[in-house]
Amino acid sequence: MSKVFVITPVKNAVDSTLECAKAIADSNYTLKHTIFNDFSTEETKSKLQTEASILGFELVNLEDITDTPSPNYKLVLQIAQKEALSLSIPLLVIESDVMIKKNTILEMAAFLTENPKSGLIGAITVDEKDAVNFPYLKFKSVKKPVIKTERSLSFCCTLFSTSFLKSFDFMELDDTKDWYDTFISKKSLELGFENYVLMNTRVLHRPHGSRPWKQLKYTNPIKYYFLKFWKGMDKI
Repeated sequence: MSKVFVITPVKNAVDSTLECAKAIADSNYTLKHTIFNDFSTEETKSKLQTEASILGFELVNLEDITDTPSPNYKLVLQIAQKEALSLSIPLLVIESDVMIKKNTILEMAAFLTENPKSGLIGAITVDEKDAVNFPYLKFKSVKKPVIKTERSLSFCCTLFSTSFLKSFDFMELDDTKDWYDTFISKKSLELGFENYVLMNTRVLHRPHGSRPWKQLKYTNPIKYYFLKFWKGMDKI
């Protein structure tokens, strides 16, 4: 029986997605893994369908469920919450530009068992040189093994406790937003839960691999903020 429900939202970037899925399949923790394909290309869709049985993940093509253009993160979270609650297990978001280690999920689940008041538990993200990177640069100088924080967690690799999932219905998420990391982080605290980042549970993160236009934040910030505010993209 699965002990955690892992989801990976996907928009193209099929090679990194399959690397991510392979790492999840190699985990030493019992899990169910579902990839949500958010209107990727036909080539990506075909490769995912081919690899699903090999790597042991379920593939959900959102084009079969909704006509709403990508990103459909709200819908993914809503479906995932319902499934996790039906299985009575925590939900773990592992995004497609993240590579976990064999022990990553085990360490996160063990921490939840030891800290049952947790709402969200995040694994710290690092680059190829093991240096803390985006989106957790705000914690790069921290030396403690565990951070209890009121700052926003990213969902790069984040565990949602079953208690929190029972306490807040994702059907209430704001339709005008694209991403919900900040809102859900705050909601967890509002409901009396504690949020943590595990500094010794380190996952490789290649930022924005599935949405390369967001790299403009670093290479051409003027264009990025034009798209963000004028075109209404990347709403958080």
